[in-house]
Amino acid sequence: MAEDAHIAALPGAQKRQVAAPAAAAPPPPRKAARGYAVRLWSVRHARGLEWFYRRFAGAVLLLHPLWKALGYGRVEKPVRFVERQVKGFMFDCRMCGQCVLSSTGMSCPMNCPKQLRNGPCGGVRANGHCEVKPDMPCVWVKAWEGSRRMVQGDAILKVQKPVDRTLAGTSSWLRVTQEAADGRDTARGRDAA
Repeated sequence: MAEDAHIAALPGAQKRQVAAPAAAAPPPPRKAARGYAVRLWSVRHARGLEWFYRRFAGAVLLLHPLWKALGYGRVEKPVRFVERQVKGFMFDCRMCGQCVLSSTGMSCPMNCPKQLRNGPCGGVRANGHCEVKPDMPCVWVKAWEGSRRMVQGDAILKVQKPVDRTLAGTSSWLRVTQEAADGRDTARGRDAA
């Protein structure tokens, strides 16, 4: 007590404030928590979603003549809107324009705080959680779990290209469809020759 009085008497001295212990983090907003639960559901049901995705990709490819007739640029905006809504709800999609969900166990690597495209960083905690967001399971731990449920689960071992930021906000559905159609047409041209 005497020491505190002595320090307070010094010119410019202030009493030292003891910080209160940090309160527990507030619970995430309901919408964010619900979105996260759906993302985890998607990983748990990766095999069924893989099956659906293959059929959906085939159906979109069958529509290639329509997309081509209308113009891919013209249909980009409405397709992008639908893609953003569906993939945003199911996978918390960031619309990078280069979707690799079918290779990463239906866990979007763009949800990683470091946005790593080829596996986890060295900071995965012992409990499998993220070093940046300790309350969140590592996106890549979930990707591995989801890939083990998939028929083509070994696709996770394929090294992904770096993210091309110029494609951000574009429809990966249309881009993949156009690339598949172009590849198919090229193969048909070689077979005919």
